[in-house]
Amino acid sequence: MLIGAAKTLHDKSARLSVTRCCLVSIVVFFCAHVAFLVGLTTPEKFVFDEVHYVPAARQMLEPASEDPMLNPMHPPLAKQIIALSISFLGDNAFGWRYPATVFGALSVVAVYLCGLALFARQSGAIAASLIAFFNQMLFVQARIAMLDIFALAFALLGIAAFLHGYRKSHPQALFGVAGICFGFSASCKWSGLFPLATAILIVAVIRLMQNWRTQFADGSDADWYRPELWSGFRLHHFVTCFAVLPAMAYLASFIVLYGFSLFDLIEAQRRIFADNTTTAIAGHTYMSSWPSWPFLIRPVWYLFDKVDDDSIAAIVLLGNPLVLWPALPALAVALRDWIVARRADAFLVLAFYFGPYLAWALLPRTLGFLYYYLPAATTAALALVYALTRDGMPRWLLGAYVIVAGAGFAAMLPISAAFIGTSMQTFNRLMLFQSWI
Repeated sequence: MLIGAAKTLHDKSARLSVTRCCLVSIVVFFCAHVAFLVGLTTPEKFVFDEVHYVPAARQMLEPASEDPMLNPMHPPLAKQIIALSISFLGDNAFGWRYPATVFGALSVVAVYLCGLALFARQSGAIAASLIAFFNQMLFVQARIAMLDIFALAFALLGIAAFLHGYRKSHPQALFGVAGICFGFSASCKWSGLFPLATAILIVAVIRLMQNWRTQFADGSDADWYRPELWSGFRLHHFVTCFAVLPAMAYLASFIVLYGFSLFDLIEAQRRIFADNTTTAIAGHTYMSSWPSWPFLIRPVWYLFDKVDDDSIAAIVLLGNPLVLWPALPALAVALRDWIVARRADAFLVLAFYFGPYLAWALLPRTLGFLYYYLPAATTAALALVYALTRDGMPRWLLGAYVIVAGAGFAAMLPISAAFIGTSMQTFNRLMLFQSWI
């Protein structure tokens, strides 16, 4: 009888915990969404790559024509979402950009869910979501009709599902959700394949070690690898979760465009592959190479409009230096803990930072931009929370750091949101290095 009562109490506690997490997720989404909406329609003209993606979305709303497809070098899902928004909200700046605010808010919620899986406490998860929001990159991308924020949101939701399934003996359902999310991410932009490849590599390495009957002499439940990990996860589950379901999710948006024409589906993939692997791409004023991204050497100016003699409206994708520079030693701390203490949370933080980042080093294309760093820059928030909440760290330190990150974000608002505007004096003060101009 006592055992039955204890089980009932545990089940009730678990339901309350899930309910609380759902309520917090809703609050996080609402707050982030409202913040992204403020001043969204400034400017009312195209900003940066909106000139490519909005016309492509408009074309999707037109009856079938003989005109060449616009922007065939990227998968269609994100453009289809923008097109759907235009059809409901109008062909204007609000209609173009509104979906980005929704997926930007979902990205913040996904970081919160990742934090819950890694740190198992509300304070760390909420802090991670705040740091990700204050990272400026996410804020800028959540207010522009580009593809990256859509790919990011699906990727982060997939990472969250994978992290929550990592410690379960039967992770099939959560790994399946992760695979679907990764497939949707790739159907927005092929860089969504990077977190999928990371998850596949993690599972493959662990299964290989298990087949070799690898054991740590002083193994514990905190280890990133255990011989009994995923005891109920079989090969057919792996194929379903990380091949079949992602492929189905990826192809769904193409089928909307081409139907079940095998020739058209294959030709669409060929065009995307040709564009994303070519090295014959002209240079760009704001291009940068992948080794420079963590150091914020070369930002991307999305907008620079002179309002009057001493006022400008500016949008720069730079990243918050008070977040991304401290993230580098935080990653070093996680690396040390993974090597020395074999900690699973450190391993997962490192995997989903370096996986989506270092994958760019494998591509032959020479044209790169700082916004390609967005997924890794967002998961860097998890590394910071990890480092600031290790044993021996004062409890107030994480809260103090979140305030510092918020102050850095506030200082950058004049060059993050065009509706605020700024003076040339403030602009010059914020541009710390010549390479930022």
